Amino acid sequence: MKRKRGGEEEGMDIVWQTPANPPQPDDYVFRNGIRFVRPYYFEFIAHVKNRWAGKTIVDLFAEEFKGRPYDYYVSAVKCGRIQVDGEIVPVSYVVKPSQKISHFLHRHEPPVMACDVVILQKEPDVLTICKPASVPVHPCGQYRKNTVVGILQAEHGLAPLFPIHRLDRLVSGLLILARNAAKADIFRQQVSLGSDFLLLLTIFSS
Repeated sequence: MKRKRGGEEEGMDIVWQTPANPPQPDDYVFRNGIRFVRPYYFEFIAHVKNRWAGKTIVDLFAEEFKGRPYDYYVSAVKCGRIQVDGEIVPVSYVVKPSQKISHFLHRHEPPVMACDVVILQKEPDVLTICKPASVPVHPCGQYRKNTVVGILQAEHGLAPLFPIHRLDRLVSGLLILARNAAKADIFRQQVSLGSDFLLLLTIFSS
């Protein structure tokens, strides 16, 4: 999607990325052992849930997304950074079920350590990797591209990926990811039943 910027850059086309745009290798910059993500424009997309319906667009954001003050959302709606179904709406606009809500932001992701995400075993439906410390597993909060899932997609073209278990951002260790939704469901069912897993890896040193 393209939008025009105002002010000194008026008339310049800005390409807005969405969740449909995968991370690319040139999205990253490496300096002094740190992996940075080039700042980028991003469209957060949500669809109005039934429990959101009947709220004003500003009240919805203020109640459901508490990371920013109320006045920010008022300003964002007025200037078009928050839109409904691709249209600028007044701050008093009342949302309806299933409408598309867009929030346009210039994203600056926090840096992480520039460690490789080492692939230990790659099967048709399962991927086993060594997760480096400081890197979140999947997109969350301020992180989207600087994640295990994002890096594997950018550097190895591996997508989609479904984490089977949790490793915190600051933790390094073995991580198993399913390569399709059906396999992910099987793993999760086994985990919920308390099943034990035996993982066999063959690692060849050079």
